[in-house]
Amino acid sequence: MRFATRVVHSGHEVGGPHGSVVPPIHVATTYDRYAQDPPTHFYSRGENPTMAALEQCLAAVEGAAHCAVFSSGQAAATTALSLLSPGQRLVCCDDVYGGTHALITGLRRFGVRVDQVDLSDREQARAALAEDVAMVWLETPTNPLLKVIDIAEVAGLAHARGALVVVDNTFASPALQRPLRWGADVSLHSTTKFVAGHSDVLGGALVCDDPALHRAFTGHRTVAGNVPSGLDCFLVHRGVKTLSVRVERQVRTAQALVDLLLEAPGVTRVLYPGLPDHPGHEIAARQLSAPGSIISFRYAGQVEKLLAGTELFACAVSLGGVRSLIECPALMTHRPVPVDVRAAAGITDDLIRLSVGIEDATDLADDLSTALANGL
Repeated sequence: MRFATRVVHSGHEVGGPHGSVVPPIHVATTYDRYAQDPPTHFYSRGENPTMAALEQCLAAVEGAAHCAVFSSGQAAATTALSLLSPGQRLVCCDDVYGGTHALITGLRRFGVRVDQVDLSDREQARAALAEDVAMVWLETPTNPLLKVIDIAEVAGLAHARGALVVVDNTFASPALQRPLRWGADVSLHSTTKFVAGHSDVLGGALVCDDPALHRAFTGHRTVAGNVPSGLDCFLVHRGVKTLSVRVERQVRTAQALVDLLLEAPGVTRVLYPGLPDHPGHEIAARQLSAPGSIISFRYAGQVEKLLAGTELFACAVSLGGVRSLIECPALMTHRPVPVDVRAAAGITDDLIRLSVGIEDATDLADDLSTALANGL
């Protein structure tokens, strides 16, 4: 099945006693069993039929063998990082989500060595991965600067050192990028974002082909308890079904807004992988099926006035939902990151990030144009 069909049909076969065409919501916490014998359901901190249906769906849309879902993207990230032991080294890209930065910084307390490197720079990547390394963590496109990292090249360098490669695929989603195809070992999602798509449920996922990795992830989940509820899984699974059409619309509108921003007064630079002058444009064209619907730009006007001046773009964190959002990462998602670290990465107070929704493109353009002009 092609992608648009898989997102609708994967994870549930019509049938059962009622012939339901959507997976039912299982809310039971425990099951009538005299022995804990997987794969039978025993206790919902470990197994739940609605959770299993979502996992089958997400594995299918990524073209992978296994998926483990979690209560949030941060829960998924914590689980992946739990594979590291004291004394091991983690190499992470320098431009990452603020919550990820907090997680990797915290690892140092447990004796894990952490180096942040611009992995979109080939020479820096090669130098960083010439040394001993246990795990390489990358976002592509990155949050919020939209750098594009060559997964295949980084994975080749990492695997030569015996390192595990984890790709946070949240910004692209399976609709645009499947990291395992390019050599990654794990594809991570905050399913809160594009996968669920309606800003009404938290979730996370770790997708992989290695059964031993999958057992490690599900085993940690059962012990740590960072498991999603049956209702959460149902909502994420319902959102997946429209992923293809949502992303197609969002990308098309984003490209129209990029054209507007290139000519807009007060906009000094537009960061978008679809632009020919973007440093990662060629890699993005090869690695992504489309350049995405997240746009970052630098604004010379009054940022607070811009954020307060939009009507259709809600000033809020998160991304990937049906409603368009605007934020200033330095003031919002990345504010907990130390100022010197933000500045070194280029996350300055003039940086604005848009998450484009599914509203009418002309209405969004009018709203953004008015706010940009009023902020000058």
